[in-house]
Amino acid sequence: MKLVELNKNEFKTFVDNQEQVSFYQTRNFGIFKKADGWHPYYVGLDDKGKIKAAALLLSKEIPIIKKRILYSPRGFVINYKDLELLKIFTKEIKKFAESKNAIYVKIDPYVIYKQRDINGNIVENGIDNSVVVDNLKNLGYTHFGFNVLNETLKPRWMYVINTEKKKIDDILNDMSHDVKEIIQNNEKYGIHVREINEEELLLFKEILLKSNNKSKFVDYPFSYYKEMWDSMHKDGILKILLAYIDFDEYLENIIKEKEKFEEELSLEMDDSALREFDKKIEQIKQYQYDYGHKLNLGVNLLLIYGNEVLSFIEGNLEQFMNFNSTYSLNFEGIKYAIDNGYKRYNFNEIMGDFSKDNLVNDSYLFKKQFGGEVVELVGEFDLIINNFWYNTYKKFYPMYEKFKERK
Repeated sequence: MKLVELNKNEFKTFVDNQEQVSFYQTRNFGIFKKADGWHPYYVGLDDKGKIKAAALLLSKEIPIIKKRILYSPRGFVINYKDLELLKIFTKEIKKFAESKNAIYVKIDPYVIYKQRDINGNIVENGIDNSVVVDNLKNLGYTHFGFNVLNETLKPRWMYVINTEKKKIDDILNDMSHDVKEIIQNNEKYGIHVREINEEELLLFKEILLKSNNKSKFVDYPFSYYKEMWDSMHKDGILKILLAYIDFDEYLENIIKEKEKFEEELSLEMDDSALREFDKKIEQIKQYQYDYGHKLNLGVNLLLIYGNEVLSFIEGNLEQFMNFNSTYSLNFEGIKYAIDNGYKRYNFNEIMGDFSKDNLVNDSYLFKKQFGGEVVELVGEFDLIINNFWYNTYKKFYPMYEKFKERK
């Protein structure tokens, strides 16, 4: 068996037919990162004309020393439990890295470490891929460790909802009462979700800039999202959802509610409740005066590949958080996963600290309301090619942080 460079179509054919893959491992992501300054290599382990494993390797030159780093986002597309196959592939990757003057190869495999439940507890007799960590360590990979924060290039901890063979009622039954009520009210009060087109990308970016949770994600210039759209949307990997409210519909429904309330309580009129209806009606009319018939509230960029729908980045206008558009955006993402046969909806990263003392894990607490479970991956590994330059790089090049991405 030997490592060969694949063309984009050969690579796509192999990766598309694998069970556990991420959009990070696609040719589309390689094309996107090329526009971002990385050089993509598509390699495969050839065994008499049949590809046994593959990898997207992103290469970037380190300033001054003219050495390179190689990064395989979400790791190799390989069976990590097959030690002999992994050993051969690692040997070939090392030779390839040396030929490209690389000092190390970084991977962060898209492999569950230990199965966890909704509360972050390890599931008894559940999935346990400790052998994957052992195999990589035995082959000389340096493990970053079992971190609980967001120190790695890609999240090690995520929150997902299993949508395989599920109906929407199954998902609703697992949600908290508050979430179900918010979703139902949003539908009743004129909050809708639609997909945006390319001409509306600036609108997407504007909403992110005014988002309530800017501190919780790394935002990028408009060109970043445009390049992402160009490299992924045409193949169905990228979709952007927009939540908006129709004030005319909202007003009509509130008036109907008031009329129904008046009919049911005509003999024992509750004046205070009626005043609340009138107050809400006046508020909606003010919204109509200030913002017109409709108002955009939030966006959710979905990346769809393999077995999952991933919520890559979401933002909701801080000024209008009272409309709870984030619930509708994620609910639509979940419905998309169910309707199109995907196995899970991935809310993306959370922290791995589930103790009661952790008061800042609000992202996890929000996502937990939808049902689902915590996912812990095996983590980040470095395959060191040149020890001297690797240690020098780590010690003297704080620019290492520049290469880190949280998404």
